[in-house]
This record gives sequence, C-alpha cells and structure tokens, in this order.
Amino acid sequence: MNDAPSEARFIVEGDTVSTLVRTQVAIVGAGPAGLILSHLLAEAGIESVVIDQRTRTEIESTIRAGILEQGTADLLRTIDPNTRVDTVGDRHDGIELHFGGEGHRIDFPGLVGRSVWLYPQHEVLKDLLSLRLAAGQDLRFGVIATRVEGVETNKPRVVASTADGDELVIEADFVVGADGSRSVVRPAIAGASSGGYFREYPFAWFGILCEAPPSSDELIYSSSPHGFALISQRSTKIQRMYFQCEPDADPSALTEEEIWSTLQARVPGTTLRTGPVVQRDVLRFRSFVARKLRHGRAVLVGDAAHTVPPTGAKGMNLAVADVVLLGRALKALLQERDTRLIDAFAETALNRIWKAQHFSWWMTSMLHVTSDASEFDQRRQIGELKSVVESEAGRTFLAEAYTGWPIDA
Repeated sequence: MNDAPSEARFIVEGDTVSTLVRTQVAIVGAGPAGLILSHLLAEAGIESVVIDQRTRTEIESTIRAGILEQGTADLLRTIDPNTRVDTVGDRHDGIELHFGGEGHRIDFPGLVGRSVWLYPQHEVLKDLLSLRLAAGQDLRFGVIATRVEGVETNKPRVVASTADGDELVIEADFVVGADGSRSVVRPAIAGASSGGYFREYPFAWFGILCEAPPSSDELIYSSSPHGFALISQRSTKIQRMYFQCEPDADPSALTEEEIWSTLQARVPGTTLRTGPVVQRDVLRFRSFVARKLRHGRAVLVGDAAHTVPPTGAKGMNLAVADVVLLGRALKALLQERDTRLIDAFAETALNRIWKAQHFSWWMTSMLHVTSDASEFDQRRQIGELKSVVESEAGRTFLAEAYTGWPIDA
C-alpha cells in the first residue's frame, strides 16, 4: 500500500504565496466515495491527497440514513477488518410493502439470495476515517476547493483555501470530484455547475428521529390514501421515520401529537410505538445525472455525478460502485498507461446509474400520492402494487434491485 506523504513546496505568483502539493490523484471530498477510492488506490500503490471543507467532527456527526446493498457491505468488510457493519449495523432480509391496510413482505434471501444492512452513513464514515488516517492517508480537513484547472493537460490542479485562509494548490495526474451535489469540480468537467439531466418531484419527506423502541423489525414502505410513510429503525432506542409532505413544509409547524397522528394514519393496521421527537427535518426529492462524468484528466463520482430520491436506497451504494470502477481504471491508466478502462468509465458507470434512477423513480411513483391524482390514478397504483406482491417475478425484480446488482456490473 502507498500512503506516503505528498511532496510540497511554495510557489509565488505576484503577491500570492501558495503551497504546492504534488500527488498522483487529487480527491475532492471525504465522503464514502472519496475515502473508499483513496483506500483502493493505496492498495494499488497509487498516492492520493483527499481534501474536504468540513472538519472531521462535522463529517462524523452529519446524520444520514444508510441502507447498504449486499455488495457494499461485502466491500466494507474486505477493506476494513474493523468495520462495524455486523456489530452496529443490522442485517435486513426483507422489507414490507404496506397498502390497503395490509403488509406484504418481500423476502430478499428467498428471492435473490442477498440481504441489505441498515448502517447509517455517518457510522460508515467513522470507520473509513479511522482506517485511512491510521494508514497515513494525506487527508486535509477544513480545506475549501475553489476551482479546478488544466483538466485537458496531464497535470490538472485543484486550487483550494485552507482553514487559515492560505492558498493550497494540488497538482496531480488525475482529479476526482467526490464533493457532493454542489460540486466545485463539476464545472471543469461539464462546463457548468448545473449541467445535467434533472427532475424535481412534487413532494418531500418530513423526517423525524424519535426516542422509542422499534415499531417493526424491518422497513415498512406504506402507501395510503393520505400519502406515503416509511417506518425505519436506527437502534433499540432511537428510530427514524418519514411521511410524505409538501416540498415547502415547515418542519417546526407540527406538534408531536400531529406528527404521530399523521404517521399512524398512513400505516393502518400497524400500531406504531411512539416517543419524544428529538430531531425533525424536510428532505426534498430530486433526481440528477451530470451530462458528462469525465473530461480529460478529471472525473465525477457519487453525488457530484448523480443524486436519486431516497426511496430506492441507492445513493451511497451508487457512489461505492462508481469508485470500484474508477479505482481499476486509474490503476490501469497510472501504472500501465492503459487508457481503455478510463475511456469506458462514463459509459460503464452510467449503465448502473440509469438503472438506479429508474428503480428509484419506480419505487417513488408507485408509493407516493400526487396532489392531482384522480380516482383512476389511485386505483391504478393499487393495481401496480398488487402486480408486484402477488407475482414472484415482480417481487424478484424489486428484491434484485433493492439488494443491489453485482458491484462491478
């Protein structure tokens, strides 16, 4: 493995004194994509520098849900012997589709021989940060990337500002934008920060964290005439739940009694276990795919390249699949001067990305109620749900997509 410190020197341009760091791969973003890629590159003997505008504490304390596909969980076990996927995380062998006042279980192992793991993203990040820092990874917190230059050359640069306000220039053989949906790297690749295919949905999720025992051992995806609800878990004492709301909903507008009344009305036939609401937020729904994933010596991965509605649990898993492909491509390019994998990266990655976009859209449209839905639309939706749960082929399609396609496919 190669985690040697990167070469650094000072450069002077006019009145500006900058620190110049030289490395093989500059990674902007210390989320799951950036950290896993840095590990895969190190295993291949390729040096990298990872920067993130957040502090370590901010990264580890930003609470985000996490459903890990089988392939993602297997990869984390392979790269990190101390991962807590199987100790803090929980294996789920199915989900429940709830409609018409009844629940219908989708048995993942019975249908496709795979499972998923409920393991929040911030816990994954704690594991990965500990792993990479212990390995000597050049990982810089509080560093804000401002622009990317020279992607059409063999020495692209990331220009950034440190926490002290000093300019940092990272010169690399390749630049990777793993810096989220507001990516600074994207304009250097797509020509604009917003260049891509975009869809915004006419609803959002009102999400809560509550102090209560689990209401179910597995996730419940519930469609009702009142709207959608998702009953999820976090631990034996803290639960995560969502219900469909308007995109401009005020998370502070409802009382706790109103929140629980809304959730319970959307899961008829299931008695929810209630408790104090300790956090609430509104999560808007968007789908996005960048028009270009690669230009010259720069590439986008993770949320910088694509976002999906959370209904299909694809976000972090797509990011992981991206960097598995990219790690192989960069190894071939930088060590063997073989450009075939990097030239094919965008097309190969997009095959999975668009499948995940379809699945996320399909789950979302099948389970949510739009404000202009007619009686025909509502009855057709029930027909679609029945077509899934009453057919082995339908249940298998859902189970295959939810648990994840082969990670390198």
